[in-house]
Parts: sequence; structure tokens; C-alpha cells
Amino acid sequence: MRLRALLETDALGLRLLGGEDELDRTVRGVMTTDLRDPSRYLSGGELVLTGLAWHRGAADSEPFVRILAGAGVAGLAAGEAELGDVPADLVEACRRHRLPLFAVHETVAFATITEHVVRQVSGERAGDLAAVVDRHRRLMTSGPAGGGPEVVLDLLTSDLDLRAWVLSPTGRQVAGAGAPLPAPLGTALAGHHLAATRAGRRAPHRAAVAGTTYSLFPIRNTGRGSAAAARDVRESVLSDWLLAVEADASDWPAARLDLLQGVTQLIAVERDRRDAARTVRRRLAQEVLELVQAGAAPAEIAARLRVAAPVLLPGLGAAPQWQVVVARLDWSPAGGPAAAGAIASGPVAQALLEEILVDPAVGGPDSADRIAVAHTGEEAIALVPLPAPAGPPSDAGEGAVGAATDGADADAPHGEPGLHADALLASVREPLSAGLADDGRLTLGVSAAVHSAEGLRGALEEARHARRVAAARPGRVCAAGHHELASHVLLLPFVPDDVRRAFTARLLDPLRDYDRRHRAELIETLEAFLDCDGSWTRCAARLHLHVNTLRYRVGRIEQLTGRDLARLEDKLDFFLALRMS
Repeated sequence: MRLRALLETDALGLRLLGGEDELDRTVRGVMTTDLRDPSRYLSGGELVLTGLAWHRGAADSEPFVRILAGAGVAGLAAGEAELGDVPADLVEACRRHRLPLFAVHETVAFATITEHVVRQVSGERAGDLAAVVDRHRRLMTSGPAGGGPEVVLDLLTSDLDLRAWVLSPTGRQVAGAGAPLPAPLGTALAGHHLAATRAGRRAPHRAAVAGTTYSLFPIRNTGRGSAAAARDVRESVLSDWLLAVEADASDWPAARLDLLQGVTQLIAVERDRRDAARTVRRRLAQEVLELVQAGAAPAEIAARLRVAAPVLLPGLGAAPQWQVVVARLDWSPAGGPAAAGAIASGPVAQALLEEILVDPAVGGPDSADRIAVAHTGEEAIALVPLPAPAGPPSDAGEGAVGAATDGADADAPHGEPGLHADALLASVREPLSAGLADDGRLTLGVSAAVHSAEGLRGALEEARHARRVAAARPGRVCAAGHHELASHVLLLPFVPDDVRRAFTARLLDPLRDYDRRHRAELIETLEAFLDCDGSWTRCAARLHLHVNTLRYRVGRIEQLTGRDLARLEDKLDFFLALRMS
């Protein structure tokens, strides 16, 4: 609203004392103060109401008005109840700074003016934005000319002074207006949203992070083309986007909340469009997976991969290597009224795996355009292309898809190229754990990179085996890579619990009992001795002991357990017992 409209409202009892030429200023809010310096509470565009309690002499007016003008307020309204007439020095100061000044009659409460301004400003902004949103709705539903969710978020910023971002369930920024949201903040907000959703709290959810309050609105599937069926929340919580708004919506009027709900529906249309764009990649992955599982000839699989390569690696012109990633989402029956087997986990695992595999270094709406994920039953399977580095042609034969490579990611474990299990989940474990709550588990397995169609079947089995290793570990979100399949660590999770307990108790309980009684640190000594490969000198140095003291402790360990640490078999038994304890 404009200042001029305030004078035209008789109920407000305002009388203009100066600033006739500035009455077309826009009022964006209202603030009441009697502070000498209210600058910290001003953001510009306010109508400032004051009872003049700060005014103790003519010298007080100039600094007060200078602060208001510097903050960009729209105007000043001074009450007459405290001093009677508004002081002439205040009128003169406002004239010098070209700040419109009103006198408020003593019979008019500041609350009346505040309520009127807030109602008018909110109504006008909501009405203007609602009209624009309605136009944008028609644009987005008729084709890609709407410009995507960024346009709607820009409108929220310009018309309602709201900063907002669209986030994936892992906290990755999908869209935003203005400065990007820091990645740790996005992760924290996603975790708040998922935890609140699983707890059944009503949206919008309020989250306070680093001293700032955010309101989180779910962006759900529109269900276009058919009525949306009632779903268990677990079927959508890990795949739906959210809208994060930098504001506290707990005291918003219903009209503004409805407006934000309309915004989420617009963004849901864009989500539908992006999901539809993934259909081709999903179909390619499904076709390749079916060929691999059916034992098709490598030449047939290679031909299908040559069709897929241009879609998954547009513009590169080189056949890639491939990795397979397998994910499974499991729910326990205790999580809700529906039996765990009745929850459609496969499609959710598919959408979640697509999100996890997005390259964080690739921004924009096409950041996931090189990921092909299929699902079969409760399992999601990703076929991930790795661009083959330039090099001499391979002799891999008829089934070859791309050149074999000796290259590797310099930062990757063991110098291996491609995706690595721990890195995949490093940034998403926290929010996903909140969404899984106490009744869900996500497990991933990652294969080694292969460069031939013949190797895909083995890569699929390798990824599935790695996922089973991850499933044997504690935790809500676990992953394992192919390199773990060549280690003794692979065997430990599959040892039955009662066998593990009996084995470790027989070897370690005598040492623990002795340590409790004598504080002899035999367990610590045993760990260090094995870690030093039985070297007396290195172990004594590590423990800051004399070698004779170390020999005494090792002798005590052998006496208590009946084992000989000079024998390889006994060393191995102690090593496994420590790893399983």
C-alpha cells in the first residue's frame, strides 16, 4: 500500500505535517518504537509509529530522524497523547530529510493503525502474487515455457520478501532464488523435515538452524491423470521434495498458507516433468538388466549398451566403462499398521538411488541425466557409466563396450576408478537416517568398474553380494564396496551371533576379568602386539614399556588362555576374537 492511502482512511485519525511530495512511497510494514536508535529493527519500507518518549529536547529530533531516513523507512507517525502537539523541531528535521510525518490523534491506538497496515499490505501482496501464480500455473501445465520452479521462488522473494529453496530428501538444492543454500544447512533442513514427517507432525514443519527459523513444506506427487491413492507415509517420505522457506509460518494467516500450498503444487508439476524425462533412462536400464539376468550373449548386451551410451553420456562420443550399484529399502512391520511386505519399496529405492547418485559437481535440472536405475521387487539397480579415458584400443573382444583403462581417481581408495560405497553415503546418511526412523533400513552395494558386456553379470552379483555384507552391519544406512569382498572382514558379519559370543568369550573373558581385578591392560597389550605383527621392540615402544614387562604381560595372556602367541593359528584366533567383540 502507499502512504497516501493512510490519509484517506478516516478511522486512522492521521494528520499530515510534512512530506506532501513523498506520499506515493510504498509501505511494506509497520513498527512501533520509542527507542532513540531503532536502526537494528528496521529493514526499510516501514511506517514507524512513536509515542515520543525518546524526545527530551530539541536536540533529540535530528539524530532520530537521520537514523530513520538512513534505514529507508516509508514515513513517521508521532502520537499526540504524550506531548500534545508534535514538536516543531521534529517537523523541521523530517522536512530536511524528506521524511513524511503524520500526527496521530490521541484517541487512536497504535494497535489500530498496525492492524490496518498489516491487513492491507498482506492482502495486497497475497492477491498480487496469487494472480501471478495463477498465470504461472497455466504456463507450467501447458509446457516447459513456464521456466521451472525458479520463477515461482523469484516471485516469493520479490512479492512476499520470502527466501525459499526446493530441496531433495537428502538436502541437495534443486532450485532456489538468490544465493545458494549451503550444503550442510540443506542437509540439516532435510533431516528436520524427514524426522517430522515420520513422527506424523502436521506440515509446515518448523526448524531452527544456526539461529534462523525455517518453515518446511512437503512437495508431494500431484497424481495427475488419476486420483491419488492413500499411501503409507513410508512409500513417499524418502522420495518427495520439500520447500524450505526462511520464515516462521506458525502464525501465518490461512490465506498465506494456502498460497504456499499452491506454490508446492506448481513445483510438484515440475517434479512430474523431470520424472517423466527419466523414463527413457529407466527403460534402458531395465532392458539391460533383463538381458544380464537372463544370461544373454555378451554381443547382445553390448549392442544394447551401445544404444544406451549416447543417452547416458550425451556429447562425449566415447563408450564408457560401467559400474553396478544395488540398493534395497526394508521396513519392519512395527513401523505402522501396514505389513512391511505391503509397502512398495522398489520404486522408492529407485528414486532414492537416483538421488544418491547425482554428481554434486553437476548443477542444474540435468544433473541426473546420466543415471539409469531399474527396480525389480524390493531392489533398485543402477547402471552407472564411467567415461573411459583416452588410450589404446582394448582387446576385450566382441563383448567390449569401451577401452580398458589403467586410470583411476587419484582420491579414490586403492587407486580405483568410479564410485565408492563410503563416499556415496557420506553426505546423505544423516537425513536419510531421520527418514528411516526406527523401522527402516537402506543398504547399498557397489561393484568394481567393468569395461565389457561380459563383465556386467559378475558386476551385478558382486554389487548384490556387497549389499548383503552391508545388510549384516548395524545402522540404518549402510554400504559396502567390492574391495571388501576380498577380505576376511567379509566373513565376520555372517558368523551366527551365538557362535561369535561363545568364541570371543572363551578367548577374551579371562583377560577382561584379570584386567578388572588387577588393571593389567592385557587386552590393550594383546591388540598392540598383534598390530605390531609380534615385534617385541615395536610393541614395547608403542606401549611405552620395557621389553621385559611386555614379555611378562604376553606370558600372562598365554597362561590365562592356554594359547601360544608364537603360533600363527593362535594369533589368528585372537585377531578374529578382537574383531568380533
